[in-house]
Amino acid sequence: MFTQQEQEALYKVIYTRRDVRTFLPDAVPKETVMKLLNAAHHGPSVGFMQPWNFILITENTVKERLAWAADKERRALAIHYEEDRQDEFLQLKIEGLKQAPLTICITCDPTRGGSHVLGRNSIPETDILSTACAIQNMWLAATAEGLAMGWVSFYKKSDVRDILQIPPHIEPVALLSVGRTEHYPTQPILESANWEKRRAIEGLIFQDTWGHHAD
Repeated sequence: MFTQQEQEALYKVIYTRRDVRTFLPDAVPKETVMKLLNAAHHGPSVGFMQPWNFILITENTVKERLAWAADKERRALAIHYEEDRQDEFLQLKIEGLKQAPLTICITCDPTRGGSHVLGRNSIPETDILSTACAIQNMWLAATAEGLAMGWVSFYKKSDVRDILQIPPHIEPVALLSVGRTEHYPTQPILESANWEKRRAIEGLIFQDTWGHHAD
């Protein structure tokens, strides 16, 4: 179905993808943005509920307010770490929200599809999991397009709802900054900062039952 070259290209995109924190101000062409959104929109979703929406944020005043919300939460979270770890945590940058020409807020609507959605009635969180699949599709598409993307994960949902005027029942799942960068990391930022290392996959694989490693 796919040539070896196409297969290798897919794996190259998967292994190249990084969370990026510094961006150039150059605008992302509208047609490229639509490619990213369509890639996300073709992600799998439980019951085909397609719970996502996309808010495109380009206004500097809005990005400044989102950056304020992220920085406020980052500082609040820092108290949970010991002194050295706290310093490392506070060095994690959120300036990308202001630098990037585009930030996309991806939301999840748990009411989409009505009261009965195939699969979701048994496992309610599958709506969020479906949205995560859309995010991964978008991230891989951005990587293939030569773009950088950064997932901002420090914020209070109430702050983002207020800033972006999101209805109370809608979940703001992710703030993704998108643009070009001069500094595309060769390894995950948290790994290069010695925050954490990639775990050996052999220790994560069980056979048939939990904790039973394959021979």
